[in-house]
Amino acid sequence: MTPCGPPKLPHYGHRIAYPHRARYPQAGHPFLRITPLLKSGAAFRHVTDLMYEAALPWQPTVVATVDARGFLFAAPLAQRLGVGLVPVRKPGKLPYKTISASYDLEYGSATLNMHTDALTPRDRALIVDDVLATGGTAAATMSLVRRLGASVAGCAVLLELDAMGGRKALEGVPFFTVLHV
Repeated sequence: MTPCGPPKLPHYGHRIAYPHRARYPQAGHPFLRITPLLKSGAAFRHVTDLMYEAALPWQPTVVATVDARGFLFAAPLAQRLGVGLVPVRKPGKLPYKTISASYDLEYGSATLNMHTDALTPRDRALIVDDVLATGGTAAATMSLVRRLGASVAGCAVLLELDAMGGRKALEGVPFFTVLHV
């Protein structure tokens, strides 16, 4: 976080995220609460509008989104773009046959799954998540998209944690973030 406090939306002045140092996701690792943003209809709409404007030129045919906070931004974005939504979830959460990709986190490792019939080679997936930190989640999601023969149209996130260097994992992929932290 910057010395002046949590980032704010330029027009609305709402605090978009608060630092939270509880035992989630793991003790000692900062976690940004985005619930203040979600509580404000105007601020939430503004954020999804910004993502929409960035993604529209990329011409996605589907939005692929990561469990669970990514769902919050991806659903209204997919609806506004007029495209479908593909959930990318933790193991055991999807009811059909899946493919998986594992990746490293700043505090461990994780695995993501996607249905085997979620995408076709004609699809251009927009990857949406709440935060880009190390880039592992985005890279794993891109791997799943490409393994099903689809292409990655771009990636949009609410917050990019610049010091974590996650942008390196997205080389060559159009990218948009609402705010840098």
